[in-house]
Formats: sequence, structure tokens, C-alpha cells
Amino acid sequence: MKHSQKQNSNRPARMASTVQTLAAQILRERFGDDELLGGVSLVGAAARGGTQFVHLYYYSRNPDIKLVQRRLNEVTKTVRYELASRLDQKYVPEIKFEYDDTLDRAERLDKILENL
Repeated sequence: MKHSQKQNSNRPARMASTVQTLAAQILRERFGDDELLGGVSLVGAAARGGTQFVHLYYYSRNPDIKLVQRRLNEVTKTVRYELASRLDQKYVPEIKFEYDDTLDRAERLDKILENL
């Protein structure tokens, strides 16, 4: 019993990682030519509520993140539909794209340190 509990404790992390990989493939294959989505990189994923929800963290060089976010929101249903055909399970988690500003913050910090 303890062994199976240990295996299941990693299930949300494995699901998030799988969804991130597949969603990146879908974005590249289906929306690679899209002006806004072509430059989006999925940089992380986290499962919430067990495996019911997966937050996909992205980075984009496009300065208009609100526009990129709006476009990602528009294609979320399509990405989830594609996920359903690629995931080997009955239930497909809800997905949400969220901007990850870690690289922007690091860049700002580098500039501050350069000016000291």
C-alpha cells in the first residue's frame, strides 16, 4: 500500500510535465505560424487539484503580454481538444496559460547590478 501511495504522489507532477510537453508540440504544430504564438515558449507547468487542472507557464519575447495572453486564451479549447487525443487516459485536465516573468525580472536585476 505504501509503495502505491508513493507512486501516486508524483502523479500530478508527471501529469503536468506530460501536458507541458504535449501542449508545446500542439502549439508548435498548429500555431507555429501564428504571429503571436510562434514566439511562445512553455517554461513550466504545475498541477492543481490533483490532476484536474494544469497551469502552463509561458514566456514570450513579444512585449504585449496582454495580447499574447488573449490569443492563448482563444486557443485553449483547441489545445485541450488535441491533448485529449494524445493523452492516454480518460480525463483531460483543464489547462490555463500564465505568463512567467522570471526572465524579465532577472534581466531587470542584471541591469540594476550593472549600474551599481
